[in-house]
Amino acid sequence: METYLECAKLLNELLAGARAVRITVRGYLPLSVEEIGTSGDGHRLVSLCQYGEQNGDLMRDCDLVFLVTELSDGVAAEPVSFRNDYLGLSQEVYRYDETGRRTHVVPTLKQDLAKFAESWFANLKDQGFFDLTAVREILSP
Repeated sequence: METYLECAKLLNELLAGARAVRITVRGYLPLSVEEIGTSGDGHRLVSLCQYGEQNGDLMRDCDLVFLVTELSDGVAAEPVSFRNDYLGLSQEVYRYDETGRRTHVVPTLKQDLAKFAESWFANLKDQGFFDLTAVREILSP
């Protein structure tokens, strides 16, 4: 749970009150952070994504979606899906039925994505995406 609380804190820091931002650091793919809707059970979804280009098409390299939940002791952001267009890979931790109720969980993917999120946030910090010198473009206030 501590990982999810830290993820929420870092996502909020990157969004800084906006709904969608693009952050650019020289030498790295731009980082897009945006609210993309709600989950089947009504929780806010936030995408953390870097795009590359192949044959003129934007490619997700990668896109990690977080399910944001309000808890009594704070906000948690659990990574629930991963997509990498270069690898043709799309993975979901949860499945929902037509009423929005969770029907299935993939526990190994849940653990893997939590570890990946920790690692990616550490890399983004090292690369300067959290620095004041990073160029922030607000796409949706």
